[in-house]
Amino acid sequence: MTEPAPDRLRQLLDAVLDEEHRTLDEMAGAAHSSRFHFARTVSEQAGEAPAAMRRRVMLERAAWRLRNGAGVLEAGLEAGYESAEGFSRAFARAYGVPPSELGEAHWLPSTNGIHFHPPSALWVTDQPVRVNPMVEQMLLHDVADTSALIRFAASLPADEVERVIVPNTDPHEWSPPEASAMTTLVQIVRAKRVWLAAIEGDVTPEPFPFGSFAELAREHDAVAERWLSRVRAIDARGGWDDRFIDALCEPPESFQLSSVVAHVLHYSAYRREVARSLLSEFGLSRAGGDPILWVRERRGERSAASEHL
Repeated sequence: MTEPAPDRLRQLLDAVLDEEHRTLDEMAGAAHSSRFHFARTVSEQAGEAPAAMRRRVMLERAAWRLRNGAGVLEAGLEAGYESAEGFSRAFARAYGVPPSELGEAHWLPSTNGIHFHPPSALWVTDQPVRVNPMVEQMLLHDVADTSALIRFAASLPADEVERVIVPNTDPHEWSPPEASAMTTLVQIVRAKRVWLAAIEGDVTPEPFPFGSFAELAREHDAVAERWLSRVRAIDARGGWDDRFIDALCEPPESFQLSSVVAHVLHYSAYRREVARSLLSEFGLSRAGGDPILWVRERRGERSAASEHL
């Protein structure tokens, strides 16, 4: 059996985005290419010059790190800047706001779909095939809003968010009571884990009791990456009418893929609103989950109408 040909574009991107490669010469050397040929090939195949791509993606990573608690100096040094002042100036030029005023989104405009992809320090090409924009928006909004709720909850005293505030909020007779912010948000993450296992023919995931929202945030990031990849693949191949046998059920049941995705998004939206209601007692904005506001913020848009939604 012959070995598959190496993905040359991926090799070039790895050379551009490697932590150790700060200069064009270092990038080209890692790719076993001349400086001129490397720059030309990356620009032609990725549609962006190597230095510009690295600068943009490193700023995206810095933005994500800032949103997850890193300081300005720490994020700036990791992004290759020598001072907090230099980083802040570059950040403000790219995002239009200083690091202290960053919103929810961390991606910058890109024509090639190459972005920083959390939670680990990996760079991936987003959407290698075209995905229905409506599906993509619903998926990304669900993930982003869940992440925002978990991060807000993590900023509060643990005993406050753990206490029961609204009893009997569980939407299913087979699910445990979801009367606190923690249990409600855990169920959003757990639902994706369970349905991914069913779709992929895996064993039932073990329950994951978390001691902190930081642990829940890490689990959500990992599950969200798998969930997005799986649903995008379904959409790309037009597999919405496909059915699978869920052997995790007793007895096994047949499910249509479109109904499963709709189910997950529907109950995730319900649980997010329950969690938002619970967390609003601690100052969380009740309008924060509106998809219209989320899309506008992601695009860097501001309008007076947003204040009335």
